[in-house]
Amino acid sequence: MRRPRFEVRFCTAGDGVRIAYATVGQGPPLVMPPAWISHLELLWQDPAVRAFFLALAARRTVVLYDKPGCGLSDPWPSRQTVDVDVRVLRTVVDQLEERRVDLLGVSAAAVASLAFAVRHPERVGRLVVYGGYADGRQIGSPQVRAALLDLVRAHWGLGSDVLADIFMADADPDVRTHFVRLQRATATAEFACELLEQCYEARVEDGLDRLAAPALVLHRDGDRAIPYRLGRDLAARIPGARLVRLPGRSHLPWAGDTTRMIQAILEHLDGTEPDAVLTPRQLEVAALVADGLSNRQIARALGIEERSAEGHLERIRQRLDVRSRAQIAAWWVRHAR
Repeated sequence: MRRPRFEVRFCTAGDGVRIAYATVGQGPPLVMPPAWISHLELLWQDPAVRAFFLALAARRTVVLYDKPGCGLSDPWPSRQTVDVDVRVLRTVVDQLEERRVDLLGVSAAAVASLAFAVRHPERVGRLVVYGGYADGRQIGSPQVRAALLDLVRAHWGLGSDVLADIFMADADPDVRTHFVRLQRATATAEFACELLEQCYEARVEDGLDRLAAPALVLHRDGDRAIPYRLGRDLAARIPGARLVRLPGRSHLPWAGDTTRMIQAILEHLDGTEPDAVLTPRQLEVAALVADGLSNRQIARALGIEERSAEGHLERIRQRLDVRSRAQIAAWWVRHAR
């Protein structure tokens, strides 16, 4: 069986900036904005990266592109912001000449993907977010963020090693080594600091309650770069979003075990993600919560003790990984038949 072709092309964003993008696979388009420093050609040389995207490319046309100033793309004439990221993403989507695309937003690219989906709901079919967040200021304390920026600025060689350890904690040594080389070959210390600062400043809280695209939020519970609590917070802000907690410490999706992640992504894109995560009794309780009943009223309706109703509610929270009755009600509205 022949491996799908990885083809690089160019499109032009504002001010004549050429953006390099690549496609691989066949099927409906799945666009993945760059999460961090990128170089399409060097990235594709990594076997772990290829394996991850080829698994998706078996059922989707995966579309990747280099951030302005990275890899094969031209520099942007001004400092990059979320607005610039959305503008570049719109350019790539327009180039595909598709009425609607699916999005896979990883890490900081989750912010751009979410902002695009809020501003251009007619262009987005389904949305997957991995390792994302709503407010970059919550990634770490100001002291921790400043220390990492100072390290990268003062010694990019050591800084790129530290970032590889953070981003790819569960990766094989060869995979980490390739990623370190990619970072050093693609960006200067100053540009790496600029991109890190952009990650810490990026915010997308406004408008998430208006997000129309069906959303899947994936996050590893031991993520060393973006804490799991930020992924859970993000899912709680998006109406009907489904949160999947994955084991592992690596931040980049192709590092560590990817089997369950790829399965969840493809199921969501195909619209076949499993709904039966609750028992029949828990589904009854969730339906009554959605109707606005209290624990006492639920107990009366089901002929059980109030204490039992409270127990069912707590187990529902655990299974859905949510904290409030409103989130349970939102889940029921999305999944009710």
